[in-house]
Amino acid sequence: MTSGLFSRSRRLLLILRVAGRYRLQEFVAAESLPATGRLLLRLSPWRNSHPGMSRGERLRRALEELGPVFIKFGQLLSTRRDLLPADIADELARLQDKVPPFDETLAAEIIESALSEPVNTLFAGFEALPIASASVAQVHGATLHSGEEVVVKVLRPDIEPVIRQDLALLYTLARLVQRYLPDGRRLRPVEVVADYELTILDELDLRREAANASQLRRNFEGSDLVYVPQVHWDYTRSNVMVAERISGIPVTDMAALEARGTDLKLLAERGVEIFFTQVFRDNFFHADMHPGNIFVNATDPANPRYIAVDCAIVGSLSDADQYYLARNLLAVFQRDYRAVAELHVECGWVPPGTRVQDFESAMRAVCEPVFERPISDISFGQLLIYLFSTARRFDMEVQPALVLLQKTLLNIEGLGRQLYPQLNLWDTAQPFLERWVQERYSPQSVLRRLQRHVPSWLEQLPQVPDAVLDNLQRKHTAPGPSRQQQKQQQRVLAAQSAQRQRVARRRAAAAALAAGGLVLAVPGGWAFIAAAPVASWLLLGAALVLLWPTCNPGE
Repeated sequence: MTSGLFSRSRRLLLILRVAGRYRLQEFVAAESLPATGRLLLRLSPWRNSHPGMSRGERLRRALEELGPVFIKFGQLLSTRRDLLPADIADELARLQDKVPPFDETLAAEIIESALSEPVNTLFAGFEALPIASASVAQVHGATLHSGEEVVVKVLRPDIEPVIRQDLALLYTLARLVQRYLPDGRRLRPVEVVADYELTILDELDLRREAANASQLRRNFEGSDLVYVPQVHWDYTRSNVMVAERISGIPVTDMAALEARGTDLKLLAERGVEIFFTQVFRDNFFHADMHPGNIFVNATDPANPRYIAVDCAIVGSLSDADQYYLARNLLAVFQRDYRAVAELHVECGWVPPGTRVQDFESAMRAVCEPVFERPISDISFGQLLIYLFSTARRFDMEVQPALVLLQKTLLNIEGLGRQLYPQLNLWDTAQPFLERWVQERYSPQSVLRRLQRHVPSWLEQLPQVPDAVLDNLQRKHTAPGPSRQQQKQQQRVLAAQSAQRQRVARRRAAAAALAAGGLVLAVPGGWAFIAAAPVASWLLLGAALVLLWPTCNPGE
């Protein structure tokens, strides 16, 4: 325990030294620090270091120096453009998760321990030199005895204790940021670290990544849009994963794609279609679609196909969030800001007491300047960020799945515009969403959803009478309201009853006046009324007395 405490203290001192050297104290409001902290800042030997660097570059370099866990955290932060200034988010997006490989002998030992056989027995050939290396794992090439070429992904040894130690320090730093940074509370740093913790710990089990890859492969089986390599489950464990080796052109290699004569417009549009298909048709989307994880099969340049790898991070929305997101986006397309505001309240993204008029006005102020620009210049992902940032001012809760979605959309749109700058994402998105909403409420779709729930309803049906009886008994045995509460309830009910009476009387009077007006409008109507017998007037008066709303003391 003492050695662990010493290790964490030494790591914390390293973090503070790196932060000081890159002048990260400028992110902190000095007046919010205790006197000791302000004194230390004044005495810092690095007060004027790196004068030519912007604040974003200094933050990026500090994270790179602190190592893989902080690099990946910076990459996650770069997607939170609803929280960060644009200059910092742009700089953090340049972070690269590249670290030196660990010893190939150790990699072979991990594979042999996981699969219980020597590497030479498992594979017909094994490349000792890794073909890729990142913070959590590295990848080796191999050949199965069947002749099929594969890649072997190996988790770094003892990576989990290192990650957990750095996570504990990140939580400490997040609490300090929340306390001392000017916008600390708005940035919700502890919540951001919690999201990151879930993401990075999921990457420590390669079986989860393999399952994600298998699901995505099934979803796009036989599709011309994207190909996902096959996982070899017989060779996959929690720390080792074997998958089909693919060959393709990196999606950022524009020279190679152009040399092949690839249809870049079609390729860009297919990227957008893949995104919306994953989110709305499958409700299961690859949430780490940065350029390093995407290749292109340009064997047929007129019909290019994406290849997606590294499925460690995926996202999924609840049925309600999926539906409300589609409705919100359609309302934005149609500039129906009232509907946007009402949908945010209805789906619970903002508190129920939010004033719809204020929210509508804020949305209009954000969106109208954007829509005044040419449609091809409008960033769909940036618009989504603006919407979430505006909703945050109305206490919108952070939705982790929506954050992943926002990040993925920014990646896809940026990639598409790199391939084809004139890409109009809106032309693809709007008809897709309109079609999806229509299909969701088609008779066939409603019937399918009913069929999915029927077994559960039938299972619970025998328990309904008991539940009703229990509810009645609780209501019968529950203590009644106090005398003061009863009087308060009676006053409220009386006020409500009086209001109903006033409304009803106005309606009755309006109906009588309208009827009189109609009679007088008919030729000879006044003469007809004057000729009516006295008995008719008596009966009409009795009817009005009976129908006229009166106050009911029991209400």
